[in-house]
Amino acid sequence: MTASIEEDETPSARRSRARGPRPRWWLYVVLTVGVIAMIIPFIWMILGSFKTTTEIRQYPTEFLPRDPTLENYVQLFGRLDFAQFFFNSFVVAVFVTLGNIVFSSMVGYALAKLEFRGKKLLFALVLGTLMVPGVVTFVPLFVLTANLGLVNSYPGLILPFLITPLGVFLMRQFMLSLPDDIIEAARIDGASEWRIFLRVIMPLCGPAVATLTILTFLGSWNNFLWPLVVATTEDMYTLPVALALYSVGQNAAQYGLMMAGAVVVVLPVLIVFVVLQRYFVQGIALTGIK
Repeated sequence: MTASIEEDETPSARRSRARGPRPRWWLYVVLTVGVIAMIIPFIWMILGSFKTTTEIRQYPTEFLPRDPTLENYVQLFGRLDFAQFFFNSFVVAVFVTLGNIVFSSMVGYALAKLEFRGKKLLFALVLGTLMVPGVVTFVPLFVLTANLGLVNSYPGLILPFLITPLGVFLMRQFMLSLPDDIIEAARIDGASEWRIFLRVIMPLCGPAVATLTILTFLGSWNNFLWPLVVATTEDMYTLPVALALYSVGQNAAQYGLMMAGAVVVVLPVLIVFVVLQRYFVQGIALTGIK
């Protein structure tokens, strides 16, 4: 049978099959161009942090710094209260991330593995809130925070973001892929729901937790609008707010200082991503997020 099929093939078909699949060179070209387009702004940011504002604003501009200088970093760490701003951003980002890991996992477990009345309606509400832009709830959220007396405080910066719809959706989708047999076996052994959640489910959710950690830490670390409104004194400013306010001089923006600050702001996020990137890819693939 195989021999008859090979005899019916034309010479050109046999040559094509012998050469194998044609290389999609155009795909590599498109991907290469896309990678370069994504990397160039970061390279420009790093190089710009070693330039003076005058050199950055000159036309035509030069890609490499003519006379590299560390003045921008000296000013960033010396003149500005950088340690306090960094501490504020770190505290807010860490507590928001931990809160999302705990509470989003709990709600996701309930929606994925527990049966109760109103479960589908609750999940529909979670999906609905994913479609609502954050700016729509910004004013009511600020009014609520002000009425509770949390303005210009760490709780005011942290509490509104301790749980997010995206985190709930991510954890629920991952936990749905876990077999129900392990939960039933734990229940037969007499384990409570809390013990099942902590000792059985959470150890299996490493990829999803890593994905949630990166997304939440990134969003909280780069959050600008909410800290700008809630933090009313300098000692409560986070890094994005401080850099935006203090990098503007009397006549023009200090672009060198802004780029040096951007490099410092990006570094913690890159470190978190490099440490958790393997689990991040697994979490994205297993939860079906596109």
